[in-house]
Amino acid sequence: FPDGARLGMSPLGPTPPQSKSGIRVMSVNLLLEQEDMAVIWRGPLVSGAIKQFWGDIFWGTLDYLVVDLPPGTSDASLTVMQSLPMSGIVLVSSPQDLAGMVVRKAANMAQQMQTPILGLIENMSYFECPDTGKRYELFGPSHAEETAQRIGTPFLGRLPIDPEIAKLCDAGRIEEYQGELFAPIAQDLAQRTPQAQTSTFM
Repeated sequence: FPDGARLGMSPLGPTPPQSKSGIRVMSVNLLLEQEDMAVIWRGPLVSGAIKQFWGDIFWGTLDYLVVDLPPGTSDASLTVMQSLPMSGIVLVSSPQDLAGMVVRKAANMAQQMQTPILGLIENMSYFECPDTGKRYELFGPSHAEETAQRIGTPFLGRLPIDPEIAKLCDAGRIEEYQGELFAPIAQDLAQRTPQAQTSTFM
């Protein structure tokens, strides 16, 4: 987004800014006077903001609405599972044992909330040397398939550490990322995702 990106307005309410390819995004950071200001909120305020982003923003017609949540079983996760008509969640892990434990906790929470789990992805799974093509498991061996089996959810794939992602993000050009490894995972998720809860989000 360009510097100073802010909400727009329509007769139906505030509209989120759009990226170059038309992806609509909403974040607390877009409401701040300065992007490096700290947002020091307790759980109820975070929960209230999530509900407002869902209920007060005019999203229009969407193919998918993706809500990015922090790791674990925080108030934010609970609010999303209780307040939004979700088709399901995608668990994201990394090779470290601690990450696996946090993912299992999140899976347990989703099961208690009767929220469908669409699958598990392992991020930062390895680094592939561009010169030799050899893979290095910088954070240890993968346990993602074992974790997925343990919680009874499909394993969707492993994604590598790719410096190109950080480079394009910093330049504001992330939509130029080719993402050959992402495509089959996205296609798999699209097939696993139940039919949309509603066609228009307001």
